[in-house]
Amino acid sequence: MGSKTVLITGGAGFVGSHLADQLLEHGYKVRALDNLAPQVHGPSAGRPEYLADDVELQIGDVRDRDAVARALDGVDAVYHFAATVGVGQSMYQIAEYTSVNGEGTAVLLEALAQNPVERLVVASSMSIYGEGLYATRNGELVEGQERSLEQLKAHDWEVRGPDGEPLQPVPTPESKCPAVPSVYAISKYQQERLCMTVGRAYGMETVGLRFFNIYGTRQALSNPYTGVLAIFASRFLNNNAPLINEDGKQQRDFVSVHDIAQACRLALEVPDAADRVFNVGSGQRFSIRQIADQMADVLGKPEIEPEVVGRCRVGDIRNCFADITLARDILGYAPAVTLEEGLVELAEWLEGQTAVDNVADASRELAARGLAV
Repeated sequence: MGSKTVLITGGAGFVGSHLADQLLEHGYKVRALDNLAPQVHGPSAGRPEYLADDVELQIGDVRDRDAVARALDGVDAVYHFAATVGVGQSMYQIAEYTSVNGEGTAVLLEALAQNPVERLVVASSMSIYGEGLYATRNGELVEGQERSLEQLKAHDWEVRGPDGEPLQPVPTPESKCPAVPSVYAISKYQQERLCMTVGRAYGMETVGLRFFNIYGTRQALSNPYTGVLAIFASRFLNNNAPLINEDGKQQRDFVSVHDIAQACRLALEVPDAADRVFNVGSGQRFSIRQIADQMADVLGKPEIEPEVVGRCRVGDIRNCFADITLARDILGYAPAVTLEEGLVELAEWLEGQTAVDNVADASRELAARGLAV
């Protein structure tokens, strides 16, 4: 499919810019529509230095019909990545998250309904699952139920079955019912379903990618609502202990942005991907405590002991990590970056970065609103 023109909404961001590199390498023309949001790009944002010179950047908001129409002119395929990101912040900036993620998607889809493209790929999120899949003592698979406020206040962190027995987390497949425990999760599920539904109605091949916890170079380090790896990194770089919620034993799937870019390109190119939704993760699981310890080693700061704060943010889940069988089988997706390799690359990049540590302010904001227990 080389030499086609591809639009990436949110294309100046962390994932979009890495995807742009990958697409350019494979002969595509790439246009990005991005509003260069200050929380991501800093207060006086211009074109990011890391964005490849060959990317045509149009600065505009995905909710602006004229900007969207201009961006879509002459485009063969679209990646819809534009979104406001962050579980904690979404619980009080409710209108903003609903507007950017919901209305932004609706404006894009109305434009595409008039001029459909060959393929539309939408960034969905593992957050839509809520708790992942679990197994009981006798091996029966069950969907994890949201933990009650009383349970969290008692610092009883485990997900339990109906008899109160702790359940064992297992890899989560695409077939698990969504549970959407935060405003962010609701908005991402809305983005995914809007694209899949409207795409089908207008004959556009549409692919949904449910990203797990992405990390890597170009992540917004001063955004305290970004991924936990970037947050931990900015704490270590400022010689502060990383703050770990709950007891640190909660498990996630951390996937390198390079592997995400690979999956995104395959979602554009593989014919059988059309009208399907895929998990994109590493297929590995790590506890948050393991992540903090590995990062301390890579950054040469083993003396900084992580602080386990025993708090929980409303909307947070205990365990969720990806079953990536479907992406392997249909897309031919093969994650290639180990966590250690990815952290070393992240550490080397971080040495040249300024990370403003806004984590304490963000924690205070959540606590003041009663959103941390």
